[in-house]
Amino acid sequence: MLIGELAERTGTSERLLRYYERAGLLRPERLPNGYRAYTESDAAAVRRIRALLAAGLPTRIIRQVLPCTTGTVAVQPCPGVLDALRGQLRALDRRSVELAAAREVLRETIAGAEGRRGDHPQHRPVPQRPDM
Repeated sequence: MLIGELAERTGTSERLLRYYERAGLLRPERLPNGYRAYTESDAAAVRRIRALLAAGLPTRIIRQVLPCTTGTVAVQPCPGVLDALRGQLRALDRRSVELAAAREVLRETIAGAEGRRGDHPQHRPVPQRPDM
């Protein structure tokens, strides 16, 4: 199948499919006219790539993991893969802690700003002039 058909079957843009090839995630055959020729296994690989990306894995780790996946996203034991996955999990955990701290700072900032609304000239009631 050609790239347009693969894109349609997998819901992935042709541009992303070319990127996956440049990143070493897909290795389509080339026809004599230079067109890429994809197989059903490439379609399955694209679905696995998309699932792994959705799980937060960068393409450099997916390149390691992909050969160790089965028809689904299940990962078979391969040298170095579990270490890479554990490292990514640690990075996500650190990022989660950082995001939680940032969220708390933002909440405190909003709460502080809401509590001081009455102090800002724009939010003070306009004094009424007595009628003459």
